[in-house]
Amino acid sequence: MPDATGPFLTARLMRDRTHPFVLAPDAQARAAMAADLGVTGLRKLRFAGALHPLEGGGWELRADLGATVVQPCRVTLEPVVTRIDEPVRRRYLPDWRDPGLEAAPEAELEAPDDPDTEALGPRIDPAAVMAEALALAIPPFPRAPGADAAGPAAALPPDGDAPTHRPFAGLGALRDRLKRDEGD
Repeated sequence: MPDATGPFLTARLMRDRTHPFVLAPDAQARAAMAADLGVTGLRKLRFAGALHPLEGGGWELRADLGATVVQPCRVTLEPVVTRIDEPVRRRYLPDWRDPGLEAAPEAELEAPDDPDTEALGPRIDPAAVMAEALALAIPPFPRAPGADAAGPAAALPPDGDAPTHRPFAGLGALRDRLKRDEGD
């Protein structure tokens, strides 16, 4: 049977077998995703897995996410290439309710017991799961090799005392020069 890409209509899924899928977006789709995610590029992206029937009418999505992400170093702005290989799991249950949505408006919202579980809807979209999993897997503060030495910690001497340079030291001299120029 050929692989599918989804989205899968839950009413049409056969409960006696798994439903495989493989997503491998082309260069144009990867460029659009990179722009949405705020990264420089996605060199590779693949999301492959299957939907597995669960007792009680639910479904479990199990897949492997593989991606090569390029993004700027947060210190030097040099390109940083990160390889992402992550297993992804989502459970879709017909009678599941988010405890945070049932709370009174003034009550504190609680995180669900299982963040990988959600209510079963009319469709399951592996592309949406792929995009969410990729967004969560991208490093928020990528650093190029050696970038730590150029970061803010480098301003402190090894003994932890105050920095040896004074970034505002020149402001006093500028103030004095401006006063002098006003007097002329």
